[in-house]
Amino acid sequence: MLLPPEKTLFVRGATPLLLLAGAPVHDALPRLADPAETLPRCEGWSIVPRLTLCVVDGPGDHGVLIPALAAPVMGATDTEPGEMADWCEDAERAGGAIVLSLDHLPPTLDWPSLLTPGTTHGGFVPALP
Repeated sequence: MLLPPEKTLFVRGATPLLLLAGAPVHDALPRLADPAETLPRCEGWSIVPRLTLCVVDGPGDHGVLIPALAAPVMGATDTEPGEMADWCEDAERAGGAIVLSLDHLPPTLDWPSLLTPGTTHGGFVPALP
């Protein structure tokens, strides 16, 4: 299923982050249980980070296709913009990305609110080689 780029936010880092808003895969991703725990590995899921398209593929018919070139990218700090090519390199180095699915994108990246149990789904999604 195609997810519009305005419903995503790619965030650069040692382990990059992909936020999804209103994604059709929300309920299929693992539910976050406790913000103090390590983020779960999304078993059966994979990510293919590419400059023009990013694919998050899950078990069965679950998955999203994101027109990545048009999607917003945040740099390693909140004040700098990012580039999709750099985010893809981050994901390649990390062997995947943290994918979090929310009802809507937050106005700021506030980890405690992003990791609220019961409302956020996701975890670490390994990249396909």
